[in-house]
Amino acid sequence: MSELKIGWGEVSIVPEGRVVNLAGQFYERITREVETPITVTALAIESGDDAVIFCSCDLVSTSSALLGGVRERLVGSGIPTDKIIISAIHTHTAMSYGKRSDSVMTGRPGAKKIGGLDVLRAIAPELQYEKLASYEGADLLDGDEAFDFLADRIASAVRTAWESRSAGLYAQGFGRAAVGMCRRVCYDDGSAKMWGDTDLASFTALEGGNDSGIELLFTYTPDKHPTGAVINVACPAQVLEHRSFISSDYFGKLKALLRREYGEDFRVLGIVSAAGDQCPRDMIRWVEPETPINDPNIIRHDPTVRVADPSMFDVAGCERVARRIATEVLAAAEEVTAYHAEGLLCHESMILDVPVRRVTPAEMEFAREKIEAFAKEAKNRTINYVDKARLHIHAGVIARYEAQQEIEVYPIEIHVVRLGNVVFATNPYELFLDYGNQIRARSHAQQTFLIQLACGSFGYLPTEKAEKGSHYSAYVSSGTTGHVGGDLLVRKTVSTINRLMEK
Repeated sequence: MSELKIGWGEVSIVPEGRVVNLAGQFYERITREVETPITVTALAIESGDDAVIFCSCDLVSTSSALLGGVRERLVGSGIPTDKIIISAIHTHTAMSYGKRSDSVMTGRPGAKKIGGLDVLRAIAPELQYEKLASYEGADLLDGDEAFDFLADRIASAVRTAWESRSAGLYAQGFGRAAVGMCRRVCYDDGSAKMWGDTDLASFTALEGGNDSGIELLFTYTPDKHPTGAVINVACPAQVLEHRSFISSDYFGKLKALLRREYGEDFRVLGIVSAAGDQCPRDMIRWVEPETPINDPNIIRHDPTVRVADPSMFDVAGCERVARRIATEVLAAAEEVTAYHAEGLLCHESMILDVPVRRVTPAEMEFAREKIEAFAKEAKNRTINYVDKARLHIHAGVIARYEAQQEIEVYPIEIHVVRLGNVVFATNPYELFLDYGNQIRARSHAQQTFLIQLACGSFGYLPTEKAEKGSHYSAYVSSGTTGHVGGDLLVRKTVSTINRLMEK
């Protein structure tokens, strides 16, 4: 085995002095206010003739186009660009950017991208869409400009990490904290709903479980001085998802807590595990937002006041989550006894053709009828965020029907990395927890880190149970594939992990 070389890089992605359009909701949020800085953090590891460069971005998602833009900027630098993995913590309080979402048409020459709003505008071109007055006169960082800004900054973090690599150590760790909980609620008629009200006689169960485990990997200088931590949590960073300011959510506050202990140069690579059906809120012990938010699914009428967490829609809840994780990270670091100066590093990437989740002609016609009926009702008013959310399912069904006439499968890029007894496996989805549990349980590695929303952004990947229950996150329009694709991803990931573990 060869000596390990480890390097870290961190770059701000706060567009100083500019106004941004925040990504992650059905309504526009325009701001220049920064609650917690957003960054991109890169970790480069090299051993022998192989390497990996992890890049965690404080964004809602990272598209295939953004990955390509980063790699293009590093051509000729000596950095192995095919070893770069970029992922998002799924904060809803960072800027939107051009080419943010991946289409099922990605990678097919000459194929056009079909989006849900494109369908709506084609069926009802006379509809007018609400625009916020805050756009007027604002120095807005538009989509294409934001794309270039982000690609430049991410490439800079990668370059810093690669050029700073030097002899180092790593150690494994594990923690446990209640952070992510299932956000899909089931009812006695067989239906399910994201953010569904549990204070109803028809409520039966939460659709899935949760994973309180925190996979940890610490890095050190050769004399065992801490330099950083990889922290893998099965919960997206969306405590503050409805708020109108820039923030790195709980990962930013976690970083600040750890730097109090280890110094300002300590780096944190925050990566989100399979968590498409997870959230930081307890759906049973519901605690209201401190102030109203623009999401009809969140509204509760006269809810029971609970003695429970602080509001997990607000800064107090965000800080509580960060403290829970920090406590576990610090305890695990104190327990480290085995430091590794070398380790077998194997990094494989592949293109996996995933089946498109299909809709029937009857489903398409039903969706068209719904949109046409809505267009008649709404012809004398503007379309607001509630309308967009309501129409998302129908426009998406029509878009999918058109797309599936051209393709049956689409390519995704996935990576599996072995470092000693540890493996990392990526996917480009908001992957439901059950798939992550299957991969971890069947993995032969001592420790399995999972990275969702990596090297692409293809929407939710629900389970078969969720598809039957329906609602947002399980609609056809919520993602590009369904449980058949999920099963394929699990099998391919597990077989690759276990083959690498035999080396």
